[in-house]
Amino acid sequence: MFRHGVCSFVFLASISATSVHAADVAKLVLTSPTPYQVVQREGFEAETSHVHHDTGPTMGYADVDVQGTIPEGVTGSWQFRIVALQNAYGISNDWLHFDAEIDGQTFRGPAEVNAGGWYRLEIRCLANDKTIAEGAVEPFGVGEVFMVAGQSYAAGANEELLKVTEPQGRVAAFDWQKKAWQLANDPQPQVGDGGTIWPALGDLLVPLLRVPVGFVNVAVGGTSTKQWMPNGELHKRLVAVGNDVGTFRAVLWQQGESDVIEKTPTETYVKNMQKIRESAARSWKSEPTWLLAKSTLHPTVYNDAKGEERIRLAIQQLWKRPHFAPGPDTDLLADENRGDANSRRHFSGIGQRRAALLWLIAIWNEIDKKSR
Repeated sequence: MFRHGVCSFVFLASISATSVHAADVAKLVLTSPTPYQVVQREGFEAETSHVHHDTGPTMGYADVDVQGTIPEGVTGSWQFRIVALQNAYGISNDWLHFDAEIDGQTFRGPAEVNAGGWYRLEIRCLANDKTIAEGAVEPFGVGEVFMVAGQSYAAGANEELLKVTEPQGRVAAFDWQKKAWQLANDPQPQVGDGGTIWPALGDLLVPLLRVPVGFVNVAVGGTSTKQWMPNGELHKRLVAVGNDVGTFRAVLWQQGESDVIEKTPTETYVKNMQKIRESAARSWKSEPTWLLAKSTLHPTVYNDAKGEERIRLAIQQLWKRPHFAPGPDTDLLADENRGDANSRRHFSGIGQRRAALLWLIAIWNEIDKKSR
């Protein structure tokens, strides 16, 4: 048996040969991991992650769930190796034993991979020390994965379509309908046609964390906490997508405006969020931290200081409860950070970037705290 870093995806990866093909070398088709996939790492220790640590930086690893198909009649011993691509974080490793479980024409097994990327994963099957089948997939990485949920400020309702500027493109987004990963350029998959915070946040996180970053966004504009409650469609999707991805670092919750509009009492918001989190954790069989943003300001839609304060107080209370932690206070971003009545009425381009900076601080504080 082996640990599963991620669930399998039925998406065929492109195959590249790792050596000159002889006529009798068959192709292996990998279905997991897939291109641009980021697998959540474990074992990261912030305090010992600096370059000059005595035994080297403690960056973590993952047991990557490797799956694929094999041509009929291919049998032998199995190996894998990891090849660091150009300017990758992390390191390559030479051929290692791969404990493949064969079921008909499919194979599956765990590959322990150091945190980093982008990488190419190569698999081969040997008979009498001769390669009889091989395949590869790239790029993929072992790094940090974040579930994004909430409403329009988390989704694609902001002014500027942002692009990933990280030189190696190590910021990915998961398309939960296609069950495939892609470069995290706006518009993000399945959350609207506008801009978001997340490409800018990924650009900031990658050089700090020194690993690829992946976002899994299920946010829906105009939604209140009662629409995310257990048994509702949004909650079912949140749970299902989380199970598809496997493990992730945290839920990034950017929401509150609709509860201001609905005049949700402070105590109701607190109870709703606790129920949402508890139900999701039971389904995921894990306890990722929920980082809650204070997101109540919506200046071109309403001016309700008392209503905003009710939700801000609720979030403040939740920050102090188990499995919740402080996200950013994006209500600080007013004026030029917001679009006007002739715009999408959400963050402006500069507001998107400043919100990303605030999220960077919150995420690093959480990762640093949890790793000590």
